[in-house]
Order: sequence, then structure tokens, then C-alpha cells
Amino acid sequence: MKLLRPLLLALLLSLPAAAQESVLNVYNWADYIDPQAIEDFQRETGIRVRYDAFDSLEALEGKLSAGRSGYDVIVPTNEPSFARLVRAGALRPLDRAKIPNWTNQDAALLAQVASSDPGNRHGAIYLWGTIGMGLRPDRIKALAPDAPLDSLDLILKPANARRIARCGIAIMDSGIDVMPSVLRWLGKDPNSNDAADQRAAEQALLAIRPHVRAIISSAAITDALAQGEYCAVIGYSGDVVQAQNRAREAGREAGLIYVQPKEGAQLWFDMLAIPADAPNPEAAQRFIDYMLRPEVMAGVTNQVHYPNAIPASRQHLRADVAADPNIYPPPEVIARSFTVSAPSAAAERARSRSWSRFKAGR
Repeated sequence: MKLLRPLLLALLLSLPAAAQESVLNVYNWADYIDPQAIEDFQRETGIRVRYDAFDSLEALEGKLSAGRSGYDVIVPTNEPSFARLVRAGALRPLDRAKIPNWTNQDAALLAQVASSDPGNRHGAIYLWGTIGMGLRPDRIKALAPDAPLDSLDLILKPANARRIARCGIAIMDSGIDVMPSVLRWLGKDPNSNDAADQRAAEQALLAIRPHVRAIISSAAITDALAQGEYCAVIGYSGDVVQAQNRAREAGREAGLIYVQPKEGAQLWFDMLAIPADAPNPEAAQRFIDYMLRPEVMAGVTNQVHYPNAIPASRQHLRADVAADPNIYPPPEVIARSFTVSAPSAAAERARSRSWSRFKAGR
């Protein structure tokens, strides 16, 4: 028996890694999945999931740009990150024959994403949402009774920002996501590559910088809002809704609301995609197919409070989630929203410099 043990060990070591243990490496946003979905996928397939989280598109792109990231599934936002990865040849085309649940997706939403990925060859829609404001109206009105709660004027007009600064203003740390909304508020094209427009957006942000308490990650905004640290933030819709629920569960004060500004909210899509050099692309396609099941995506939406692109999932949603207009906006709100496209390389560099100056306050 003692002689057999070295032979068995040698045999195991000679087997391909996939035969010993199949591992799927996922890189997704923080707090952005239903843990039960991962447990059930592992139990059903025998594939072990290693799950890492990022908190900004800049972090995701930095990891992918270095090459050989080691990830099998990533979740970039359609613009500009996903579109940029598609153009760079950094993503593996999906084999739809191995993703039969592909057809569960809403065709109209897929058409929206096709501008980022012609033919929808490289990604399936995971979740989507808008960028707007998380507000505590009672605190704001105590400092500025006439402040507008339906407009980005509340935060981006220096006179208003100065009045409410005492109760806390925060902006998520992502120029990729915030700058288009500032351009829209200025009455300019959110997709403008014009240097003068970029400077105008930068100046608008610098004008309110003295009144902004924090420029922090999406995940940090959720926790801070739930704890009542800020009265006005610019961030993702789902982060604010998650904060509402965390505050309620903790028995903290109510009153936190999400507002899609009247100027129009940016509409975005997060995509399930496979890096071109993924170590385990077959497991990645199984995972994407699994995630596109209606009951699985309903579980994710129930957990993280972002809408998904699977119409059949609606019957599996909790009633309060399905009826929440901040999760599933009504048609008139969607009609006011806008999508963005990837800026030119020069505009992207200018935006990055502008954002750095905004964060530094100079």
C-alpha cells in the first residue's frame, strides 16, 4: 500500500488541471451577486468559483490591460470599458450554442448594447441601471428649504452645494461615470470629445470641490449612505437602493431616496464577458448560461436591487422589488435617459487629467 501511494500521487499530478479540479475565476463589482447563485452553480457543476471584486471601471481596465489577468468571467460596463475591450480584441466571442439561455434576454436591451458590441458577439447583459442622486430630503431642507431635489443643480451649482455642504456631499470616484452627467447638466453632448466641453465640465466640478466632503468608491458610498454620513451623493441607482435597505434593516432613520435628475440619467449596462486569454473558457460559458436563467437572475436582482435583462425573471422577483420604480424605471424616465459611447483617446486622457485635478482640488 505504501508503494501505491507515490504512484497514485504521480498519476494525479500528471492529469490535466481541469481533470483534477475545474476552477472558474470571476472578477465582478463588489456586492454585486447573489451568494446563493455561486453556491448553487458550484453544487450543480462541480466547478469551484474563485470570486474577486473591483470597485471601479478604472480598476478593472487596469487589471485587464496588463494581460494574463487569470480571470475567466469579467463584468465591464458597456461604455466605455466593454466597448474598448471589444475593439482591442481582448474578449473571446461567445459560443451561443453553449449558452442556450442567451435567448432569455430582452431583445430591445440587447439592441441598445449592440452599439458597443456589433452583433452582441462578446457579452451577455448582467444587470443595468442609471446614475443619479441619493438624497436625504429632510436634512437638505433643514439647510436649504428651497433647494431643488429633482435636478443636478442641487449638487453642481456652487451656491446650492455651499448651503448643504454641512450635511455631507459625496461623489463616486469614477470620472468615466460622472463626467458625462456633468456634460449633460451643462447642456452639452455627454459624448463630446471637444476640449472646450471637457474643460467646462472640469471647471464645473472644481467650482463645487470645496463643498464636497468625499470622493469615494461605489461600495463605500453604499455603506456611508446607510449609516447616514451624507445627505447628497452622485452614484449608481442600485447602490442607493441597497443603502435604503441596509438602513431600514439596521433600524436607522428613514428618508433616503434615489432621484433620477430631470436633466436625464445616464443609462448603463454591465456585461458578462470572457477575456481572450481566459484559462477556463468552457467553464465561463457554462457560468454565463447559468446566470441567464430567469430564477437565477431574479435572485441576483432581489439581492442587489439592480434590474436585469431577463423578462421572464419578473415572475420570480419579490413584489417590492418588481414594483420599485428606482429599480425598474417607468417608460417616461427611460425616455429621458441617455447612453454614452467611448471617448476618443485624446478625450479620454483629458478626462482622466480633469478627474485627477478635481480630486486634488486644483
